[in-house]
Amino acid sequence: MQKYNPEQKMAEAKREFGEHGGVTPSISRSCTFSVMEPDTMPEIFDGIKTPDKGGCFLYSRHFNPTVDILARYLAAMEGTEAAVCTASGISAIASTLSQICKNGDHIVSSDTIYGGTHALLGDLFPEMGITTTFVDPSDTAAFAAAINPETKALYTESVGNPTLKTSDIKALSKLAKDKGLKLIIDNTFSPVMISPAQLGADIVIYSMTKFINGASDNIAGAVCASKDFIYELMDLHKGRIMLLGPTMDPRSAYDIIQRLPHLPLRIREHSRRAQTIAERMHEIGAPVVYPGLPSYNQYELITSIINEGYGYGGMMTIDCGTVEKANKLMSVLQNKENFGYIAVSLGYFDTLMSCSGSSTSSEISEEEQKKMGLSPGLLRIAIGYTGGLDERIAQIERAVKAVGLV
Repeated sequence: MQKYNPEQKMAEAKREFGEHGGVTPSISRSCTFSVMEPDTMPEIFDGIKTPDKGGCFLYSRHFNPTVDILARYLAAMEGTEAAVCTASGISAIASTLSQICKNGDHIVSSDTIYGGTHALLGDLFPEMGITTTFVDPSDTAAFAAAINPETKALYTESVGNPTLKTSDIKALSKLAKDKGLKLIIDNTFSPVMISPAQLGADIVIYSMTKFINGASDNIAGAVCASKDFIYELMDLHKGRIMLLGPTMDPRSAYDIIQRLPHLPLRIREHSRRAQTIAERMHEIGAPVVYPGLPSYNQYELITSIINEGYGYGGMMTIDCGTVEKANKLMSVLQNKENFGYIAVSLGYFDTLMSCSGSSTSSEISEEEQKKMGLSPGLLRIAIGYTGGLDERIAQIERAVKAVGLV
């Protein structure tokens, strides 16, 4: 296990206090900001001065004081030089990749990624002249074989959505550095649990909508990287975040700032409950996959890259075989057992579940789903931390038995 401690890194970050000595940061809702002297403004537009380079704030699509506090805390958590926050996870992904890749460029990506990301890379980007080769994320050699002279980036998720395949970030980092490429990791499923930048990733992306926010009431994204890359994204002339405008609302930033200190506690509890439930499912013979089970086929790899003390995450799957049986299990779990809710997304305090092939991975063709190992009846379950654990175990045990999975 990794010895990196993101919890401690966040605690060591410079604390930002609010106006009048408030223990929480102030919410700066102003869209535009004044300058003291007229000649300052051209220097800001030319990129000579920024809020941390002798300048000041300009306009909240560029930088905003409240949003910047959240970005600074995220960079501390990841151990990167800087970060920038966006209005959604997919906007963070699209802005990052379109900043790196231009017409004629190529990406090598995991084939086991969120359906919206797959559609972005496989359907939209080709219209812009950017192509992608999709490969098995557990096969580093497949990434190497797919690289061509036009390749600019390797893209994968730490723990793949929805099949939970783990990427060997260290090996991919070495490959990327040897080839002069950027390694981009979406770490949405495993904040604090895995620290991709400490394993060699160049850029770490989040949908903060999920575990980082934790309450399913904010859509948000983040990019954590070097200062140079963050300022490239925010450049007034060519920065993709600046020009495409996926601006985070400062009120959303404030909410997430307030929840960020609780993230390690929440991840531990998500992990503890998921581990216990998965062990029971495995014990009774249910078709469960969970990274913390020794039966998980990449158990040694994920154990070697996770940060000590946070467990193996809150995500598990049960393969029901068919959509019909998956729907039946979800109905029993929600409507009879009150185990959780049939809903997309994850990282909520209640358990959320969905049949991935016909929901969050529906943008991926049946042929490609089959190739990536996504069964039509795969149930993705994001384990929450409400209710008594013993009762939750009894509920899901009764449900899998009721639908004939054991």
